[in-house]
Amino acid sequence: MLDKRKIRLMTRAAIYEKEYGEEDLKISSYYRKDYSSLNTWITLIWVTVGYFLFGGIIFLCYGETLIEGITITRLLIFAAVAVALYLALIIIYGIGAGSFYSKKHARAKQRVKKYIRDITRLEKMNKTKERNRS
Repeated sequence: MLDKRKIRLMTRAAIYEKEYGEEDLKISSYYRKDYSSLNTWITLIWVTVGYFLFGGIIFLCYGETLIEGITITRLLIFAAVAVALYLALIIIYGIGAGSFYSKKHARAKQRVKKYIRDITRLEKMNKTKERNRS
């Protein structure tokens, strides 16, 4: 005879394994702070690379115009603005990425706990069913 609870648990576990399983298990193997810090650093490195690539492209497009009539004062102002924009970008992305990855870890950890609880229930159902047969 089919047990509806067991079928629901098996279906839920299979859906979880298909959608989130591998990634969630990898994420939850880290401590939250470690996962969040590592991915925040990776994000900041890529933001830095993107910022310098963008700056290089802007310089290639408008470099001749920027260099004409440049003085030390204009160069210092330009450098100060570029550094200020970079710092603002890094701070914003750092806070956002830290928050995002911390929440992502928490959600993955909750899903893994629910999955383990479902698997444990299935095992208990199987054991009780085997005992009842004997």
